[in-house]
Amino acid sequence: MFEVLTGTGLAASAGLNAYIPLLTMGLLARYTDLVDLPGGWQWLGDGWVLAILAALLAVEVVADKVPVVDHVNDVIQTVVRPTAGGLAFGAGASSETVTVSDPGGFFSSNQWVPVVAGVVIALAVHLLKSAARPVVNATTAGVGAPVASTAEDATSVVMSLVAIILPVLVLVFLVGLVVFLFWFLRRRADRRREREAARAAGFRV
Repeated sequence: MFEVLTGTGLAASAGLNAYIPLLTMGLLARYTDLVDLPGGWQWLGDGWVLAILAALLAVEVVADKVPVVDHVNDVIQTVVRPTAGGLAFGAGASSETVTVSDPGGFFSSNQWVPVVAGVVIALAVHLLKSAARPVVNATTAGVGAPVASTAEDATSVVMSLVAIILPVLVLVFLVGLVVFLFWFLRRRADRRREREAARAAGFRV
């Protein structure tokens, strides 16, 4: 159960920022005893991998805080974040291998399930983030982009650490995500009705 919560938290974190959960796991595995990566995932703690993840994270942090550029970045990340989510869930849930040397064995042993679950979770969070960002930019004339991005990065860091250290708290995040989704959809519907009402009033005039 805790492994599933850990994988879920890491995948959700990847939906906000692809590189933070992978970098967190790699650093903790390399320099602490908090993470013991399965055999097929030891590469996450390699120095070169950590350096590449850190460089990609730096680019992501800057790009995601600039209006318009953040939209382009989100389009690119539609592939990257779910992939990272699959890797994060697989490593966090102790999937045996990320290298499919025996496809038949990989699928028959259900090793693919954590990876696919991570992809789905990260993609869902990514799509929610991508849908919310244009609303933030439009309502704040772009000023809210860096604030929202910083909050997302901070949430990703906290969620990655919580998923590893206190995975039970991932449930709190999931509840918060559902509440935010409900609020966002309701707000979006209200804005649509307001636009339709204004358009109808314009036609009457």
